[in-house]
Amino acid sequence: MVEPAAHPGASTAKSVDVSVDNLDRERDRLARVEQLARLGELAGGLAHELKNPLSTIKLNLQLLQEDLMQLPGAETSRARASTLRKEVDRLGHTVDDFLRFAGRLELHTKPTQLNDLVRDLIDFFRPQAQAANVRLHTSLCSEEPLCPLDPNLIKQALLNLMLNAVQAMPDGGDLIIRTHVDQNRVYLDVADTGSGVSASAASHIFEAYYTTKKGGTGLGLATTRRIIEEHRGHISFTSEPGKGTNFRLDLPLQ
Repeated sequence: MVEPAAHPGASTAKSVDVSVDNLDRERDRLARVEQLARLGELAGGLAHELKNPLSTIKLNLQLLQEDLMQLPGAETSRARASTLRKEVDRLGHTVDDFLRFAGRLELHTKPTQLNDLVRDLIDFFRPQAQAANVRLHTSLCSEEPLCPLDPNLIKQALLNLMLNAVQAMPDGGDLIIRTHVDQNRVYLDVADTGSGVSASAASHIFEAYYTTKKGGTGLGLATTRRIIEEHRGHISFTSEPGKGTNFRLDLPLQ
């Protein structure tokens, strides 16, 4: 299993470097926010232009299928119409996924006990982990960190990471959730003993629509990063192929 990297600010001698890193992260975050804002404006118009004709196509395919039901020997044509309807549905879901990713993200933050949020999510996720032969472990700090969070969005971000971890362990393994407080920050690790991230994938892992999974949308980790950064946080990861991956969330305390 990959051990979490040492948290930033662990040494006073590195405080200047940490400040520079934070400024660079904030510049990168603001650049991504600006880019997503432009994408969001385009997405609204694009969705309108796409979804209306897609609905018309779907309705006409349904009517065509009903007409074909009356024709003997039209099984092949009915099957093709059914395939087309499924593809129309898939395109509609793709548009919806993009809108959720690029659209305006409304945060409703409130003081939230992070450890309690993690416990609730683990209770919810445990049956799915057990079905995949994945053992859940926690190591939550005693400080009970209070953070300004949108609980629903943070749960979505964590759930994306936990699902990724389970998918990286097709034969089962261990999923470990840790929290640690340092000064005015809290660090949350989601670590697994799975296949790890290859060197070729590491630099693209947070890019929208990049995926190595069959049938994956490629928006899970990109959305997770956006949620964390909207909370004035940061996400990073360490990985060793064949041994596992550790994602670290760095969030502000209340």
